[in-house]
Amino acid sequence: MKKHNFSAGPCILPQEVFQEASQAILDFNNSGLSILEISHRSPDFVSVMEEARSLSLKLLGLENKGYQALFLQGGASMQFLMAAYNLLEKKAAYLNTGTWATKAIKEARMFGEVVEVASSKDKNFNYIPKDYSVPTDADYFHCTSNNTIFGTQMKEFPSVEIPLVCDMSSDIFSRQMDFSKFDLIYAGAQKNMGPAGTTLVIIKDDILGKVSREIPSMLNYKTHIEKDSMFNTPAVYAVYVSLLTMRWMDKKGGVKAMEELNNKKAEMLYSEIDRNELFKAYAAKEDRSFMNVTFNLTDEGLKSKFDDLWKSAEINGLNGHRSVGGYRASMYNALPPLSVTTLVEAMQELERKA
Repeated sequence: MKKHNFSAGPCILPQEVFQEASQAILDFNNSGLSILEISHRSPDFVSVMEEARSLSLKLLGLENKGYQALFLQGGASMQFLMAAYNLLEKKAAYLNTGTWATKAIKEARMFGEVVEVASSKDKNFNYIPKDYSVPTDADYFHCTSNNTIFGTQMKEFPSVEIPLVCDMSSDIFSRQMDFSKFDLIYAGAQKNMGPAGTTLVIIKDDILGKVSREIPSMLNYKTHIEKDSMFNTPAVYAVYVSLLTMRWMDKKGGVKAMEELNNKKAEMLYSEIDRNELFKAYAAKEDRSFMNVTFNLTDEGLKSKFDDLWKSAEINGLNGHRSVGGYRASMYNALPPLSVTTLVEAMQELERKA
C-alpha cells in the first residue's frame, strides 16, 4: 500500500504519471531506448520540450499573450539570482514573507538597492503583511505567493505600475488567478509539478534587455528563449515527468479543477484543526495556505502519542520545519482527499484517547 504522502517536497505525483514515467525509463515512445538515454536533440525529446512549454502557458491562460515558457535548472534558488541579474538596474522592491523571500533579497542585493517594502519576520512569518506601498521607481516588485515553511499564502497581489515578479514554487497550477498581471513567474518543479531538477520560468518578452550590465550566457533569459530552452542539456527526465503531470492536470479540468479539489482538502483539515482543542493552526487565519498547512499541538506532552497514531495510519512527511516545529501537511494537487480524511481521523483518535 502506498503511504499518504504529505511531504513538502519532492512532491506527491499522480499514480498514472508514475506508471507512464516508469515505462518510459524502460522504453520511451517504442524507440528501444530509455528516456534517460535518448539525445536531448532527438525529435522525440524536442517534441516533449515543445509540448511542456506550450502546455504550461495554456494552463495559466497565457497563450499568445507575449510570454515565453522555459524549463531551466538550479531550482528557484537560481532564479533568485537570475531575476535580479536580468531585471535589476538600480533598485528593486521585495516583500519578505519567509525563508525563501529572505534568500531572494540576499541575492538581489548583489546587483543594486533593495527596498524591503514589508516583512512578517516580527512574528516568525506567520502572516502576510498588508497595507504596504511599492515604490514606483523600482525596476520590479518581487513576492512569494506561498510560503512552504510557515504555511502562509498571498490571497491577493498588489496592482503595481512596475514589473511584477513572483516565486510560485509551492502553489503553481493550484488556483485560478489572472496570471497576465505577472511579468515573471518561476517555480521549482518538485513542489507541484514533477521531480527535482527543473524549474519552470514564465517570462514576458518585453521586460528583457533593459539592464546595462553584461549578463553571462547561462544566466541570461534571452539566451534560453533564443535556444527554445535547449541552450545546454536540459533535465530531460524532470521535464518529461512535469509534462506528464501537466497533461494529467489538463485532462482533469485544468487549474479550475485543481483549485476546487484543493479548497475541499484545505477546508477539511482546517475545520478539524479549529474544532479539535488539541491542535492550533500556526498561520494567521486570513493568510492560511491551502498547500502547506502548519499546525501544533496545544499540549506537547501528547506528541509521542500523536506521532504513533499518524505513522500507524501510513502517513508520511508530516513533521514541521525546524523553524516552526509541530506539523506540516503539504497538500499538493495530486494528494487525494482520502489522505486528508486519514489524517483527520488520526487527529480525532488522539482526541478520544487523550
